[in-house]
Amino acid sequence: MAKQPKRIQAWTGDRNTAHPLEAAVKLVKENAKAKFDESVEIAVNLGVDPRHADQQVRGVVNLPSGTGRDVRVAVIAKDAKQEEAKAAGADIVGAEDLVERIQGGFMEFDRVIATPDMMALVGRLGKVLGPRGLMPNPRVGTVTPNVAQAVKDAKGGAIEFRTEKTGIIHAGIGKASFSEDAIIANAKALVDALNRAKPSGAKGTYIKKISLSSTMGPGFKVDTSSVGV
Repeated sequence: MAKQPKRIQAWTGDRNTAHPLEAAVKLVKENAKAKFDESVEIAVNLGVDPRHADQQVRGVVNLPSGTGRDVRVAVIAKDAKQEEAKAAGADIVGAEDLVERIQGGFMEFDRVIATPDMMALVGRLGKVLGPRGLMPNPRVGTVTPNVAQAVKDAKGGAIEFRTEKTGIIHAGIGKASFSEDAIIANAKALVDALNRAKPSGAKGTYIKKISLSSTMGPGFKVDTSSVGV
């Protein structure tokens, strides 16, 4: 059997027991020993089957403590809406020209926002943006006439969530350098948003399991009752 790397041997904490959220956050921070500021990630196992349209969970939530990431925002809009987007801090702004650049392989952004009148053009990007989870969608506020607010939200800590094929939500909720209180607040905000987004077709236990981890660290189970489930 191969010897485990020293990094893994140095991990501490019980990974089999479900911890209160506060204890799980503390353990994640203690085990984030990489030479960079690791991301803190949450995985929520939902009691849904995303293959059914009435059990899909998707939405957006504003994390009160932010994400710790510099989010690059692209806005597809025309005329005055372009100026609003620039004033709000958008990194890339354009209309037909930006659509053509993206079709040509340009992907230097983390979020795409579009105005409703541009969706006929944006529809061409489905095969490019869709697989990356970047396609603008009115359900998560990325198709909107209020581009300035959408840009500010994206820059200020708004994140999208969407169930994967296995019914799990994965999301980054901060950095290991954040205080414990900041990570806890972000985790609770996401779980609250998931509860509000509970689909009508979900039966039985909705939030089944929660775990926290850092980019290079171990995962720790979270007692769902400690997150208000």
